[in-house]
Amino acid sequence: MTVSVAGSAIKKRLIAIGNNDFWYENIDVAAGTFIELDTSSGAVDTTKQIWAFELYGKSLVENGAIKKVADFVNVKITTSDVVPGGAGVAPPDFGTVLEGQTSHAKMIVDYITALDSTCTIYGRRTTTATFSAGETVTGTDDDGNGISFTTTVEVAGPFWYTWTPFGNNSTFGSLPDQVTLGAAWNGRAVIAGNEDDPNQWYMSRQGNPWDWNYIADDPQAPVSGEDADAGKVGDTIVALIPYSKDYFIFGCANSLWYLAGNPAAHGSLLSLDDTGGILDSQAWCKDKEDNLYILATTGLLKIPNGFGQPQNLLEIIYPDFIKDLDFDGSLHRVILGFDKNRNGIKIIKTTLASGANSNWWYDLRTGGLFPETYPNQCGVYCMFDYAATDAGYSGLIHGCKDGYARVEVDTAKDDDIGVTDQAIDSYVTFGPIEIAGENREGKITSIVGETVGGAASGSEADSNNLTYKVWSGLSSDVVVEKLIANTTPQIAGTILAPGRNRGARKRKEIRGAYVGIRIGNDTAAQTWGLEKLTIEGVAKGRIK
Repeated sequence: MTVSVAGSAIKKRLIAIGNNDFWYENIDVAAGTFIELDTSSGAVDTTKQIWAFELYGKSLVENGAIKKVADFVNVKITTSDVVPGGAGVAPPDFGTVLEGQTSHAKMIVDYITALDSTCTIYGRRTTTATFSAGETVTGTDDDGNGISFTTTVEVAGPFWYTWTPFGNNSTFGSLPDQVTLGAAWNGRAVIAGNEDDPNQWYMSRQGNPWDWNYIADDPQAPVSGEDADAGKVGDTIVALIPYSKDYFIFGCANSLWYLAGNPAAHGSLLSLDDTGGILDSQAWCKDKEDNLYILATTGLLKIPNGFGQPQNLLEIIYPDFIKDLDFDGSLHRVILGFDKNRNGIKIIKTTLASGANSNWWYDLRTGGLFPETYPNQCGVYCMFDYAATDAGYSGLIHGCKDGYARVEVDTAKDDDIGVTDQAIDSYVTFGPIEIAGENREGKITSIVGETVGGAASGSEADSNNLTYKVWSGLSSDVVVEKLIANTTPQIAGTILAPGRNRGARKRKEIRGAYVGIRIGNDTAAQTWGLEKLTIEGVAKGRIK
């Protein structure tokens, strides 16, 4: 997402990168409508890891050796010679105010492409008047040097250009040759993922993403892991997590580290967890109470608001979750996303090549973990909680295998797979339920299902019919295996909807020590909800 300001109005737009192209939400025409950014076609390589983050109204893109800027806040002017000669004449600095001597248009300089000769100047215009072709532009830099050059006509954005230090000059340092991770923190651009130095991190000057001169010595200075008091992390950096203004977390392959305080002013690099690392670059999210969740090699970790010690949420309910996940970073992507509308966390594993996926919903209200599977076309490669200017487009956005950006819609009854829809197979299982007590058999005599909804003319949302299947066994494990296999139920039938219907009581008998029931619906264009399930039974003899 990129945020810009127009007058007193805040504008938010979603960006999307796919098929080597950069797209942005054209909110000035219609919210939810995307357009390709001019000249961006083929400018990124989506076969390699790519990251983008918003800072000062621009999207900064990291894609290995490719580093780009999508600029939505500036205008640009161009000159054939930014320093035409003369004593005291200099190129504009970051933050210099320029004025057109004919138009009297003014801009605050943000970025320039060169310190001499032909130069493009990007900046925020602060006047209604615009720069005109052939006029002289003047200003004074922060050292008192005069600025004077002749410009071409002003051009409005958005723009797509290469991300370099200011003036594309080593006076302002240099960016690493390749990076694949990025984040904004305390007004700094933070980057990492350098294959040549995977333990290294880099931060721009505070308030200036063009200054990477690590020689500077002030609290806002650029800083990197090798020249800061904090130092490098002791592990390969996998994820960058801006936790708060006071803490920044480096998710590493086998450990978690964090910066406490300003790294350019005696900040400290400390170990958060040395027992396990984060699985993937997107394997983290924060909830509405500012708790942080990380899918680590040890389980699903919760770091409570206020930066408490990590708590493993799966240690008791599913200790083998990470083992069963069977994640391979060369084949899969793992993503966490917080759904504030449903108050839970999506844990998504997607096969990069095919879109095949295995997903789980961790419900923060109940602490339960529920499996989900999406059509391959809907295999998720990224998620983003988008607080759109138009609230109708807000929600947890899913970037999918087929190039679509999708959201979950409560009223939808099928999965969208492009030009067609696919029926949702949704079900819930109950059991294993002990029928009669220790070492005794029992007999289920009736099952009554009551679905949601009411009369045909009522205002309540109505459920469609449900199917049910029942299995029994002499041990709980036998019933669990039958529920998983979902074959040859001992009894099966239909629960009519909506509400409670005459003849709803199913009087088919089933005997055993334990029983399991599966209820659901897999019919296209249908939905279901269960209000109450009543099971009646009687005790029988001892198991012999």
